[in-house]
Amino acid sequence: MKVTVIGAGNVGATCANVIAEKDFVNKVVLLDIKEGVAEGKALDIWETAPINEYSTRVNGYTNDYTQTKNSEVVVITSGLPRKPGMSRDDLIATNAGIVRSVTEQVIKYSPDAKIIVVSNPLDVMTYCAYLTAKVDSNRVFGMAGVLDTARYRAFIASELNISPRDIQAMLLGGHGDTMVPLPRYTTVSGIPVTELIPADRLNAIIDRAKNGGGEIVNLLGTSAWYAPGAAAAQMVESIVKNENRIFPCCALLNGQYGMKDIYLGVPVKLGKNGIEQIIELKLNEGEMELLNASAKAVRGVMDVLDKQLAAASTK
Repeated sequence: MKVTVIGAGNVGATCANVIAEKDFVNKVVLLDIKEGVAEGKALDIWETAPINEYSTRVNGYTNDYTQTKNSEVVVITSGLPRKPGMSRDDLIATNAGIVRSVTEQVIKYSPDAKIIVVSNPLDVMTYCAYLTAKVDSNRVFGMAGVLDTARYRAFIASELNISPRDIQAMLLGGHGDTMVPLPRYTTVSGIPVTELIPADRLNAIIDRAKNGGGEIVNLLGTSAWYAPGAAAAQMVESIVKNENRIFPCCALLNGQYGMKDIYLGVPVKLGKNGIEQIIELKLNEGEMELLNASAKAVRGVMDVLDKQLAAASTK
């Protein structure tokens, strides 16, 4: 069984490394457009196999999509970070072009693959991949909520000085500062987190989770990669092993939560077919207001892409 990771930057290489170390597939293909980068990182990862005792082969290639043929899952991490002077629209146009090109090649060589999008802006790039792939939406989804809940749970674990393994959490909405963490659905070994952490401290943790990516950028001068790469790998594992785990993922809504034709973070069951089920939580009025606000922000970014595509089609 083969999994492909497109983009051998920090996130893509970390994702490939985590998948290899977990040893649940035969082969990981790492692909990049820059000569030698994927080959070098793949070789470095493979050389850890005797040390970490796994058998998954890791191979890197430069822009050779024939090597990705018949992949079970493809993770797309390709894209450029926003640079000084670059508008949001410029970033969308640039990365949409990259994601479209990558998706076309992915579908050409792996028409049955499940596609996990990690490229930013996450919600709209997932939408872009879906429009390009022209396959069922259950096979095209984005990694955001797994990362966001991991940050949220990590901060709660630090606050309570406990293992993060005992924390279950859920959040909804777009990736970024409009995400909607749900304290009502957050527990520690079954105990509601609201019984363990005062409201003011919990609100501070929620705000930190919303800005978790920005915090790391301020510290490192670049985006995070360990947690995003591991989050994407966890999604791959649930699909390949048909675990049917429930994760918050960026999925296409068609009536759920009263919304249609929008990619938004919601809880899903992730198995061998991709999204096996979208789970609709019973939100209270305040939670629904926050989700609607997040959806409005995401819709605005999706509209930018729609206008760019419409303009391109008339040329």
